[in-house]
Amino acid sequence: PHNLYLHSSIVQTRKCARDERSLRHAIKCFTIDSTVALSLALFVNAAILIVAAATFYRAGENDVQLLEDAYELLTPLLGTSAGSILFGIALLASGQNSTLTGTMAGQIVMEGFLNFHISPVWRRLFTRLAAILPAALVAIIAGPTALNNLLILSQVILSFQLPFAIVPLVWFTASKEKMGAFASPLIVTVVAWVIAAVITALNIYLLVTTFSDL
Repeated sequence: PHNLYLHSSIVQTRKCARDERSLRHAIKCFTIDSTVALSLALFVNAAILIVAAATFYRAGENDVQLLEDAYELLTPLLGTSAGSILFGIALLASGQNSTLTGTMAGQIVMEGFLNFHISPVWRRLFTRLAAILPAALVAIIAGPTALNNLLILSQVILSFQLPFAIVPLVWFTASKEKMGAFASPLIVTVVAWVIAAVITALNIYLLVTTFSDL
């Protein structure tokens, strides 16, 4: 959900002429920019999962559930420590990307919705502490297994927030009152609403199954 806020805000930082032709060209460029950026992020995350899963499946290791298990098994299965090192680097890069986008999205929400401005230094300090302290405390007190459950819970919370970002996005972009000539075509709006409904239904199912297993 934070990437929807982030990319919507990035669009507003680009300067362009305000006539319809220039705006349409700008929208086209912004669409390409966001699509390429999100596709690269999807490729990196998918590559981590596909390479690890293919390696474990071929070796008959079908009970790998924790990240530390994956890290420890890659070296003996691949016959080189480079696999585990690259896996760790990829996870670190993915975590840094999530931290950066989350911090910037938090800044956008505070400044845009709440009109609340703070120093970048304090903003980074607060957001980093809010992200690191709970994870560090859980790891120290309860161990790696609880940390893995916390990771899963954080993804459930992100999924739960997703419809609250998608539904207003589809609603506003389809509104001719707000978007004028740039409102989404009917077919795009219908497809977007269907996707939003599917995501919402899947999130409700995820919430029910996740909390019923806790």
